[in-house]
Amino acid sequence: MSHANFSLAQLEQKQDFIRRHIGPSEAEMADMLDVVGASSLDELMQQTVPEGIRLAESINIGDAQTEYDALTELKAVAAKNTINRSFIGMGYSDTLTPNVILRNVLENPGWYTAYTPYQPEIAQGRLQALLNFQQLSIDLTGLELASASLLDEATAAAEAMALSKRVSKNKKSELYFIADNVHPQTIDVVRTRAEMFGFEVLVGKAEDAVNHDVFGALFQCPGTTGELTDLTDLIAAVKESKAVVSVAADIMSLVLIKSPGEMGADVVFGSAQRFGVPMGYGGPHAAFFATRDAYKRSLPGRIIGVSKDTRGRPALRMALQTREQHIRREKANSNICTAQVLLANMASFYAVYHGPEGLKTIASRIHRMTDIMADGLKQLGYELENTTWFDTLTVNVGDKKDTILERAYAKGINLRSDLDNAVGISFDETASRADLTTLFAIFGGDSHAVDIDALDSQIVSIGSESIPEALVRTTPILTHEVFNSYHSETEMLRYIKSLEDKDLALNHSMISLGSCTMKLNATAEMIPVTWPEFGRMHPFAPMNQTQGYQEMINELNQWMLNMTGYDEMSMQPNSGAQGEYAGLLAIQRYHASRGESHRNVCLIPSSAHGTNPASAQMVSLKVVVVDCDKHGNVDMDDLRRKAEEVSENLSCIMITYPSTHGVYEETITEICDVVHAHGGQVYMDGANMNAQVGITSPGHIGSDVSHFNLHKTFCIPHGGGGPGMGPIGVKSHLAPFLPNHSVINIDNTERGNGAVSAAPFGSASILPISYMYIKMMGSEGLKKATEVAMLNANYVAKRLEGHFDVLYRGRNGRVAHECIIDLRPLKESSGVSEMDVAKRLNDYGFHAPTMSFPVAGTLMIEPTESEAKAEMDRFIEAMICIREEIAKVDSGEWDATDNPLHNAPHTLDDICDAEWTRSYDRQLAAYPVDAVKRNKFWPSVNRIDDVYGDRNLICSCPSIETYREE
Repeated sequence: MSHANFSLAQLEQKQDFIRRHIGPSEAEMADMLDVVGASSLDELMQQTVPEGIRLAESINIGDAQTEYDALTELKAVAAKNTINRSFIGMGYSDTLTPNVILRNVLENPGWYTAYTPYQPEIAQGRLQALLNFQQLSIDLTGLELASASLLDEATAAAEAMALSKRVSKNKKSELYFIADNVHPQTIDVVRTRAEMFGFEVLVGKAEDAVNHDVFGALFQCPGTTGELTDLTDLIAAVKESKAVVSVAADIMSLVLIKSPGEMGADVVFGSAQRFGVPMGYGGPHAAFFATRDAYKRSLPGRIIGVSKDTRGRPALRMALQTREQHIRREKANSNICTAQVLLANMASFYAVYHGPEGLKTIASRIHRMTDIMADGLKQLGYELENTTWFDTLTVNVGDKKDTILERAYAKGINLRSDLDNAVGISFDETASRADLTTLFAIFGGDSHAVDIDALDSQIVSIGSESIPEALVRTTPILTHEVFNSYHSETEMLRYIKSLEDKDLALNHSMISLGSCTMKLNATAEMIPVTWPEFGRMHPFAPMNQTQGYQEMINELNQWMLNMTGYDEMSMQPNSGAQGEYAGLLAIQRYHASRGESHRNVCLIPSSAHGTNPASAQMVSLKVVVVDCDKHGNVDMDDLRRKAEEVSENLSCIMITYPSTHGVYEETITEICDVVHAHGGQVYMDGANMNAQVGITSPGHIGSDVSHFNLHKTFCIPHGGGGPGMGPIGVKSHLAPFLPNHSVINIDNTERGNGAVSAAPFGSASILPISYMYIKMMGSEGLKKATEVAMLNANYVAKRLEGHFDVLYRGRNGRVAHECIIDLRPLKESSGVSEMDVAKRLNDYGFHAPTMSFPVAGTLMIEPTESEAKAEMDRFIEAMICIREEIAKVDSGEWDATDNPLHNAPHTLDDICDAEWTRSYDRQLAAYPVDAVKRNKFWPSVNRIDDVYGDRNLICSCPSIETYREE
């Protein structure tokens, strides 16, 4: 190729990231524009987006950077972090991620680009890994039922409090007790949640719980300062008063000590982080949460259950799905819309890989090192505050504290420093003999050597008494075959691969989920996540050691403010739903600061995300639903009428823009004006921000606060149902009410503001993904992504015209970034349901679009800007073929039940069945179009019976014989 006709600048431009992120080529975009009837992207925007809200100037992000340059710059920023050896503890431990899990799960798009398993027939792999996580949680906690993970330990504690209130028989009490040896960040988050629920929180000595009339109590074992306590009698005494008892537990300690379930606890929760998940400056980390079977209807989050498919084989799916907030709305148990699936899977694989004996070896080594440290400190003349421990010591150092901390920092060691006249030392699996030597030098001075071998020999000869005999675990753990089979790397690799092959993810085909934005998660964006400069940072490390993180977060903050039109950001919320909660919290605190605490009504359009009303109830807001008109827009007459009716008590409106119906409502600024006129605030759900970036912005439109799904618009992958990040942006009048943190003070935020997450900056280790995306796209690329997302959606809608009805359209007949096709008329005439279409799409190699949301009997399609025209054409071909299949049912050519739609998805067992008796042939079932033959994805199970699964609820690993028998 000759370079003579290109300048150097032009050649470098050809290296840019924009054309790699955006699927269609320039030539393909021209063809698509011709199909939709627009001469250019700019004309399409003029036809689609109301003129009054379009930005007059470009967003100021800067020029796009190449992948190489962006990675090089971020590496230099990461190098500004000082990664000391961490002995801080407080619920966060350094860990050794087995490389087979690091490479084949955390760094593998087959695991991190999958969506929440709402289509279980093509998600059996991650469902099995999550079932393993539940079994792990059940075994270690000693309880009967566990969820598939929550967001972090502190928010799990808040969920435990909410569950306690729901199920406690002490209905008159509004008082919740927290032991003072619970981690401070946990107390902080629970206090924040309690404030909005109207509960009173009492923090005191654990034994004082029996002296108060409480609906629930929270204890922790081991305590935050390390002590181990047999809580059996205390729990029994508290439960006599009809209170519900929760215990926060350390997952590694449960390998060696008596489970809280055996002590009588009703709820046990904690972080699974130290099972192979990097600290990452706070997350993302999966919390485990277990409770009694009697409370299963009140359990927050998701549960994976065992059901059966149409061939009678065991099959997994999310159980009790009617509890999901999308369905129950303000009656939901919680507003949690993301678990931490990717991280829960890593923790479960860690347990599978090490097995019970391997975990005992790791836990015993941690405990042995703690024993050696304790004896050595006593030799040096120090007094320990705790006489029992698993991995944590609290050392009284008096006026030597500053000296000891300075010595520690000088030697690259971080100790816990927030205790009065004391420091904390917590050991983890990465600790070594060299660390012990360094620690003894810190406490004794370089001239006071401690004989580590002698101490170790002494412990071996006389035994350790730091775990009281009554607390030594005697019940077996992890007896299921899955935890006792894959301990070589070869076997583990094959096990992980066998599960991956059962799941459809973005590395296989387009996932056209409306409202969920399954766009490209580029490799260059993912690479920094596993850099040790980011991964090994403790969230409570001194701020002068986190300069790289702070620089990245501050730059990301500024970019977000520029794109959104807001004045201040908070990076603390670690899911979109938690961002909603934090935003509503800011609104309510703002009203209270003005003497208007009585404002407690939230207007929510009927088209809203289910998390909106669920979040509103979490801050004790009364939900008033505003109707939508026949075109899917907010009914302005109904809005004005209801705003007037509740005017004195109006807190806010929660509205999504573009709307959940996939259109830009023309009256959006008027909606904001109506709410403001009645003293309310506008909460704009940022789920559809990917249809605003560079074109308009929430602040420009008139909103006061929004959360932003970094796992949607800004490319953090869904990870099979988590991780996510939901930072919030606010106008200046709400800035003083953003969340703070009890351990790490956040600049520009009021000191008294409570936290909403365990870590000050939420799941900080995945922020480099969004940082890299924005850096590599630049101002031009971000705007173009928005434009092409809308082009792709309008192209799909136009191509499906005449085959399916597009339910809602905006100005000039355009849709925004997604479109809804209406299957209700087809169902009425043929009996074919949206479920049948969804499952038949599996046979074509596709994940279904969003089903029956926001309108029952519909499919919501969002192609995103990252899908190439060829892939969209393949999807369109599948939908048109399915429409032709529906016609055959409608005409009577195919029987109502003996047809490929009703029997979908088809498995390899179906196709190989010697007893094939169906009226249509196997070729049509498995290979309905030629494109499928080139890359066939086989669902591993047939359609799953949800009703059977809920009636026969099994949420732990069935024996291997179950599968063999079937």
